[in-house]
Amino acid sequence: MNRTEFIIATAIILFVAFALGWFASWLVNRFTRVTKAEIGELDKMAQALHEAEETRDQAITYLQQREAEITNQLSQTEAELRAAMDGLREARQEAEELRSYIERQQA
Repeated sequence: MNRTEFIIATAIILFVAFALGWFASWLVNRFTRVTKAEIGELDKMAQALHEAEETRDQAITYLQQREAEITNQLSQTEAELRAAMDGLREARQEAEELRSYIERQQA
């Protein structure tokens, strides 16, 4: 094999390798191409995801508002309970004082 035949054989091998690479690239591109139907489906999924996120955000806001309302109501109820307990304590002390006063008057 002389120098010219070697160069021609190398050129043919390189051309075949290039052609096979190009064909493989074309096949991969052909099979992985996204169709319009798939793009439409992806758009629908993106819209559904966006709506779900909005709904989640609204639910979180509602729950935070309810939690604040319930916390406020609990604080008010606890304050009323403390006031009632203080009133009851004072009433018991007054009743005890009256009992002791009555016992002293009877004695």
